[in-house]
Amino acid sequence: AVLDLAEVGINDPDARVRQAAFLAIGETPAYGADQLLRQVLLTDVPDVGMYAAYALARHGDTSGISRITLEMKGGDKKNRFTAAWLLGQLGGRANAAASDALARAVADEKEALEVSKRIGFPVLIKAAAGGGGRGMKLVHTQASLGSAFNTAKTEALAAFGDGEVFIERFCELPRHIEIQVMADEHGNIIHLGERECSIQRRHQKILEECPSPALDPRLRQKMGEAAVKLAKGIGYTNIGTVEFLLDKNKNFYFMEMNTRVQVEHPVTEMVTGIDLVKSQIQIALGEKLPIKQKNVSMKGHSIECRINAEDPKSFMPCPGKITELILPGGLGVRLDSAIYCGYTVTPHYDNLLAKLIVHAETREEAIARMTRALEEFHIGGIKTNIPLHLKIMRDHDFIAGKTNIDFLSRFT
Repeated sequence: AVLDLAEVGINDPDARVRQAAFLAIGETPAYGADQLLRQVLLTDVPDVGMYAAYALARHGDTSGISRITLEMKGGDKKNRFTAAWLLGQLGGRANAAASDALARAVADEKEALEVSKRIGFPVLIKAAAGGGGRGMKLVHTQASLGSAFNTAKTEALAAFGDGEVFIERFCELPRHIEIQVMADEHGNIIHLGERECSIQRRHQKILEECPSPALDPRLRQKMGEAAVKLAKGIGYTNIGTVEFLLDKNKNFYFMEMNTRVQVEHPVTEMVTGIDLVKSQIQIALGEKLPIKQKNVSMKGHSIECRINAEDPKSFMPCPGKITELILPGGLGVRLDSAIYCGYTVTPHYDNLLAKLIVHAETREEAIARMTRALEEFHIGGIKTNIPLHLKIMRDHDFIAGKTNIDFLSRFT
């Protein structure tokens, strides 16, 4: 009977019938159905995958919970609320996650005002379905809240197909610090330290380093433990990044989690010696993490510069044909790129050309090595931001480790 219910849950065209079938399975002893449920987890039909994960969890197997939490984070509006409801039914930590998801969207201007008064101005309005600065508005006063709220919703709808927004406290001139986590299907979760990502233009990172000059061992441990606790709380499985804002008093605030390998992952690889792409594949194959938290060590310092096809002063994109190319190299220098002489940079895609990464024993040596590599790097025929990166390497505040998300304003 359970297998018959599973067949209904998978194939019935009515979503309500599918839901009822899987809810019934969840209340029934497995009798061999769990193997089928694990296969159903991989379906590309979001609600079916979520219901299968729910039924498994009711049988004591929580390995599929991430299927629900990922829909809660990035699914369409209906699936997000379904995911939140399912997690709420499971109770415990999942219930807290569900409550957060249900409260994330601000419905209208009236509610936006209530939330903002409770938080206290200034506040930040952000798109619920995306990032990168799109659909983001800083509001200093109650008088400007209404127009900013509507503009943010319009921008979010245009950029992500979803106009939902939420409101959070604005942290003035913070650092952007993110923690790399790894989680397998066997309940093992570790962190690999932090990345400093404060140097940004238009809320897009252009330079990252590991470790952060702002963190001491105690704060690193505290932020790492917070990231691991968050990942455990949502039943996360995969490589992931938990992002925080760090204020001048060393208080940190959760911002978002990126459920993927990020552009800046090489600096973590260089410092820890762990191949994150390989690890992600191994996790997907069901293997256990190859290392325990106590064995993770950070050796030396790594910096990554994103080399973009853009004007180094205005940041305007600069498509065109690469007519000259000299690539840097040497000890401790890594270049991730696919460009070549004659390559045409089109205006249709992201303008990232290459990731230039260096590693050295100390931060001072890493800065010197990056400076040398940037001086060697020549791309002719188009403008790039290499001159900007060289200015950063020679900036006294950068050398002293004194950066925040407004750092680049002095160069524009």
